[in-house]
Amino acid sequence: MGRLRQLADRTPPERERYLDLLRALAIVMVVLGHWTVTVIGYDATGAPDGHSALAELPWAYPLTWLAQVMPVFFLVGGYANAASLHSFRDRGGDGAGWLLDRSVRLVRPTTVLLVVLAVGAAGSSLVGAEATRVRTVVWFATIPLWFLAAYLAVVPLTPPMYALHRRLGLAVPLVLVLLVAAGDLARLAGHERLGLGGYAFGWLAVHQLGFAWYDARQRADAARRPGEDRAGDAGLRRRRLPTGRPAALALLAGGLAATIGLTGPGPYPVSMLNVPGQRLDNASPPSLALLTLFAAQLGLILLLRDPVERWLHRRRPWQAVIAVNSVVLTVFLWHLTAVLLLVGALDAVGLLPTPQAGSAAWYAWRVPWLLMLAAVLAVLVAAFGRVEARTVRRDRTTAEPTSPVRGVLIVAGYAAVVAALVVNSQTPKAAPEPLGLPVAALVTYLAGAGLLRLLTWIRPSPR
Repeated sequence: MGRLRQLADRTPPERERYLDLLRALAIVMVVLGHWTVTVIGYDATGAPDGHSALAELPWAYPLTWLAQVMPVFFLVGGYANAASLHSFRDRGGDGAGWLLDRSVRLVRPTTVLLVVLAVGAAGSSLVGAEATRVRTVVWFATIPLWFLAAYLAVVPLTPPMYALHRRLGLAVPLVLVLLVAAGDLARLAGHERLGLGGYAFGWLAVHQLGFAWYDARQRADAARRPGEDRAGDAGLRRRRLPTGRPAALALLAGGLAATIGLTGPGPYPVSMLNVPGQRLDNASPPSLALLTLFAAQLGLILLLRDPVERWLHRRRPWQAVIAVNSVVLTVFLWHLTAVLLLVGALDAVGLLPTPQAGSAAWYAWRVPWLLMLAAVLAVLVAAFGRVEARTVRRDRTTAEPTSPVRGVLIVAGYAAVVAALVVNSQTPKAAPEPLGLPVAALVTYLAGAGLLRLLTWIRPSPR
């Protein structure tokens, strides 16, 4: 508690604390959503198996409009990336050095997860576990990595996309949304590959709005400083996200109306989470319907901003937000491993309930199920969360310009990490992988992560 109190007291007054709360809430909602809809049963071989209950609960599809909060994470990421890039450059650094600095918190906790899973899978294979079964278990545990791979792919685009934002402002996300709509038309016409660009266009559009929110905060701070350069303020005005009540209400009402139109009489599924058999997946890649839903979510977020921001200036709630955010990635990465461990333990002692989705027994089982999963995850966070917590507490150092060779190495290491995560997500869950992960992907990931780690140890020579 003493350390949390110190961190709370050292928080700069200009920090947008609301964004930290949104990040924590988004991840917690993802975790609770995954846990709540999980259905456990047994496959033909008698081994425990699991799937989502959504296909059997069509009445719950509208609830996914609240549960689908991944766009919120990209919004917060855009704000945080713009703020950290601005700060890093003010300290003398450049885009490549910033990417290395930014990768520390994201890559290290992920490396711990992959190494632990690979070691556990190797041990299982050595004692005779079937390679396809090992892969299925690890595939389930690494489901969170498909989203992390998408976010990691967006992060290195921050310097050029922020430069584009400074030049063209809100026209950039507008064009990206139009590209998503064009890709959706191709998907609906049966040309799935032509819509894959939505992975980049959709998430980048939301990320750009994080830049615009950062500029809105910059303008608000500038307005409070006497004698500020009004020319620079005019530039911020053109790029900023409108955060007033009228704009928030327009986003909320317009976003809801558009989403209802696209998913009711329109061609998009009502569910914002994947349900097998649907015409298309609203989240993978992000669809126009998901982006209109996010507009409504953004309107609600802006309406709540001022009262929640005032509340977060109290010490206790702000300390709680700091505590959650210090291990938030660890919570996200390990929450499905917690499911595997609990299911395995209950099955081993013959106490694993397997009620049918939607039955009274299934609903009654949700409360003890969530409580036990929370206990298991708490143990995992206690064991592995300190890796992430140490990166959060790092002191900011003076940055130096990056040499061309060092810049190439940073990009190569980062690209290897992202490529490996994408390959793992694309590898079938029943592939015969004795390490649980594709060997080439695991080697590539460790090489990239190791290179990034080495570069953080070796400081660039002063010029």
